[in-house]
Amino acid sequence: MAISLSYAARSHIGLGTKSRNEDSAYAGPELLVLCDGMGGHAAGDVASSLVLGELVHLDGEGDGADDMLDVLKDSIAKANDRLAEVSHESADSSGMGTTCIAMLRSGTKLAVANIGDSRAYLRRGNRVTQITRDHSFVQQLLDEGRINAQEALHHPQRSLVTRVLTGKTDDHPDLSVRELRSGDRLLLCSDGVTDYVAEDTVADILRSPGSAGDIADQLIAISLRASTRDNITVVVADAVESDGSTKPQVVGAASQRRGPHRTEGGVSTPASRAAALSHRTHDEPEAPELAEEGHAGPLTWLRRGLVTVAALAVIAAAGYGTFLWSQEQYFVGESEGNVAIFRGLSQDLGPWSLSEPSTVTDVRVDELPPFYQERVSATLSADDEPDAESIVTELRGLIERDCTPIPVIPPDVGQSGGRSLPVPPGTEPPADQIETVLPPGCEE
Repeated sequence: MAISLSYAARSHIGLGTKSRNEDSAYAGPELLVLCDGMGGHAAGDVASSLVLGELVHLDGEGDGADDMLDVLKDSIAKANDRLAEVSHESADSSGMGTTCIAMLRSGTKLAVANIGDSRAYLRRGNRVTQITRDHSFVQQLLDEGRINAQEALHHPQRSLVTRVLTGKTDDHPDLSVRELRSGDRLLLCSDGVTDYVAEDTVADILRSPGSAGDIADQLIAISLRASTRDNITVVVADAVESDGSTKPQVVGAASQRRGPHRTEGGVSTPASRAAALSHRTHDEPEAPELAEEGHAGPLTWLRRGLVTVAALAVIAAAGYGTFLWSQEQYFVGESEGNVAIFRGLSQDLGPWSLSEPSTVTDVRVDELPPFYQERVSATLSADDEPDAESIVTELRGLIERDCTPIPVIPPDVGQSGGRSLPVPPGTEPPADQIETVLPPGCEE
């Protein structure tokens, strides 16, 4: 039984403070890709669009079912190598990374690659299943039994990922092959959906009737109603027996990074059509020219002056309002080698910094695991000051401590006024006079 895909891709910048969309997504007849870039001013939008751009050539290449998983794996590895090259070429891109879900179809076979905390779901009949596993700090806590599923929904560090594509040689995605059936519905989504919309609600929408475009629109709308502060991107694809979609769709950051589209031997490929579609969709018309005014009399100059004064007053008021708003923003970053909580915006305006440290902690950045060193250097956004403090607490817990028990002489032996005394160097008191204690921070 021949199967094709009817698909739709949608993206929205969200309701948070992000000034640009760092997600990128592609939907084509044989390829679905979603990337959620990260790195703040370290070019998360570049990372997501770069990886997507390195994968779109797979659509229409006609790889066989036996080879497509290896083809997908190799293409993601090459995209990751390209990330490394761009990171080394530009200081602004250092520390960038991206999640990636990619699905390559051949007939009824579907090769799936996933790294990061973007998610993919499969609706088969009335059953909805998450078919990817989050590579996140919260997922680790769940796996270890330290939190339950309800606590995970509202955990302050649900945005901390443990594996993404960063250009390093050990950035490997999870790989699997699935069988597609007619009537199946696939969803790829960024955490702008799943961090704010209950999983049961997502499942209900996937079960509802309607085209792939209808479902994608509903998911964007429900995420906005949930006041998501992150970028929102979804790809919905239905497995159908009839002819499916044929025109590739590109949304998010990749749709805004224009360039000459490729053709192979003068023949239009899905990748080239996607580039052309993106170019047509996002090209903006030139601003209309204004007719020249005639001679300006005194009343005209007075009117212009009043308008100018009013405009300056509005700009000043808006600037002051923006300043007040910025002082309510917090993020975690690095100050003189230590983890610090900053107040303001993690950006610079020319020579002026728009933030300053409000608290410099005793947590050394170089004592954190390498991945989290990069995340702190790239800054971690927080909803408010308590959220920033909770981020610091989680980072502190990532530092490996030397928890070797320390021998001490108990108070009743050492006559130390109720305090245990450390064993003096070079002495060996009788064993029955020695106790051991854990160093600070190692208590259960």
